[in-house]
Amino acid sequence: MSPATPDVDASALAQRFMQEGVRDVECIFPDVSGYPRGKLMPAASFARRSELRIAQAIAMQCVTGAYSYDAIFADADPDVQLLPDYATLKPVPWASRPRYLAIHDCLEISGPWSGQLCPFAPRSVLKAVVERYRALGLSPVVAPEIEFYLTAANVDPAQALTPPVGRSGRAEAGQSAFSLNMLNELAPFWDEFHAAIDVLGIAGDTWIHEVGVTQYEINLQHGDPVAAADQAFLFKYAAKEVALKHGLNAVFMAKPMAGQAGSSMHLHQSVVDAAGRNIFSQADGTASPQFFHYLAGLQAYTPDLMLIYAPFVNSYRRYVRGSQAPINMLWAHDNRTAGLRVPNSEPVARRVENRLAGADANPYLAIAATLAAGLAGMEEQLSPSAALVGNGYEQAHQLARTFVAAHQQMADSVAAPRLLGAAFVQAFLSVKGLEYDSYQAEISAWERRFLLPQA
Repeated sequence: MSPATPDVDASALAQRFMQEGVRDVECIFPDVSGYPRGKLMPAASFARRSELRIAQAIAMQCVTGAYSYDAIFADADPDVQLLPDYATLKPVPWASRPRYLAIHDCLEISGPWSGQLCPFAPRSVLKAVVERYRALGLSPVVAPEIEFYLTAANVDPAQALTPPVGRSGRAEAGQSAFSLNMLNELAPFWDEFHAAIDVLGIAGDTWIHEVGVTQYEINLQHGDPVAAADQAFLFKYAAKEVALKHGLNAVFMAKPMAGQAGSSMHLHQSVVDAAGRNIFSQADGTASPQFFHYLAGLQAYTPDLMLIYAPFVNSYRRYVRGSQAPINMLWAHDNRTAGLRVPNSEPVARRVENRLAGADANPYLAIAATLAAGLAGMEEQLSPSAALVGNGYEQAHQLARTFVAAHQQMADSVAAPRLLGAAFVQAFLSVKGLEYDSYQAEISAWERRFLLPQA
């Protein structure tokens, strides 16, 4: 897929930077984990569109900092060009002096993909999936819901995370779901965070205190998938930065605290045609054949893509019975025990909520995976199971229960390379294998607690 042509008035941008005293621009892009990486560029250079490059491998950097030597990555470690998406150019709210940021795409400048977006870069993967919809005259619409925890500072990773002390002088003890008092306990953080996401143009809908101790959720407004992923990416970046200013950690691990609820990233999705009509509903308001095909695609292909939705060893701690995290891909009407929930709505808003992804999933990749599976279902005219009636946790556990099982299932999948690109899947599996090797090299507290005295 080729990049779009930049559209910005260079002289006007330079003038704006000069008037605001802006010295630098953060030229960032999401890596394989959804973490912001990139370079800091002088504002004047950014305004005049100076070329900026970075090593191709950075998009596939492990969370440990390691890099894969899989054959998919050239031994020469070539550069890619960073191309700014000027629609994402925003002031950095937490910076100590005026600074801007912009999300970038990674453009290949040599090798087999020269002139194309880097097939390993998560934003490229999502753009390629969206382009397949557009070739059919369709536009997917996505709205993420993101959960996360605020915890006290944690300087020793061997120690468990703990809830912070709030304005009452006490740490939260739990049982505070949907409490406005507890939402206000950390008011200084929330005041600054709300201001920050307003500056970044993040369209938040509703906020709630979730089930876990100091666990929260934001619903982002629905829209274009790439824009929605950009907002989720910046939301997580902003939360972490503002939290640090207040002596807190914003934590997006899937299961950060033992005995507490896991954190998810539910993805609401629908598809509209060129006239803006929701193709999941027919003229008489009933569900369309495309709606059922889409559901069937999610059921058929999501298990092979589990590693996208649950990318770390910790991720699999979420998927337990009775936890509101799914154990299968059954679908149901307004039923949170199903992996695929169809909320009650007017026909114009008919949509599917994929409840599989953890908050630790890369939003670009999770959205790409769910849209690719749904599109495949429509193209192949697949048929879904009957709608679940009752408790989904009473049904069989049909998803990979461990990182190793999910990794193997994706490696064995014929569909995954077709849905997300063969180069990406090969690179992703290699990186995830390296991260697992690193995890295996550590000895846990559980092993010391029980095996040291008894083994």
